[in-house]
Amino acid sequence: MSGTTVDWDSKVVIGSRAKAPTVARRQTEINEARRTGAVVATDKKVVTGLNKGHNGPDHQKIAKLDRENEVAPPAKVAPSVGKAMQSARQELQLTQKDVAQKVNEKPSVIQEYESGRAIPSPQILGKLERVLKVKLRGSDIGKKLEGPKK
Repeated sequence: MSGTTVDWDSKVVIGSRAKAPTVARRQTEINEARRTGAVVATDKKVVTGLNKGHNGPDHQKIAKLDRENEVAPPAKVAPSVGKAMQSARQELQLTQKDVAQKVNEKPSVIQEYESGRAIPSPQILGKLERVLKVKLRGSDIGKKLEGPKK
């Protein structure tokens, strides 16, 4: 040992971590921390955004806007189209299944058109007009279609 002095009082601890602050939830934990001399900070917990029901003026405005922006359901086939289809089909002595096969659709589609529950499709209506030989679109629904003009 040649002239260097070692300070035996200072110590270096390798691998220790600094203590992370903990949250004391009970009063006894806070008191214990104060007795040991730890730094104690108390913060009030602020609670915001409580749901107090949907009767506030903001909710009413939002609901009103939602109602105004609702999309209307698509229009259904007019009842006159269904009646015209049914009478033309019965005149030709065809069943719904027969008509469905001729227009390459399911029988349920024909049933929906005749009952007025279907959303009209120009393609399907065109096929039905050719098979049933009756007008299903436009102003004069139910009018017989004449053959091709020569």
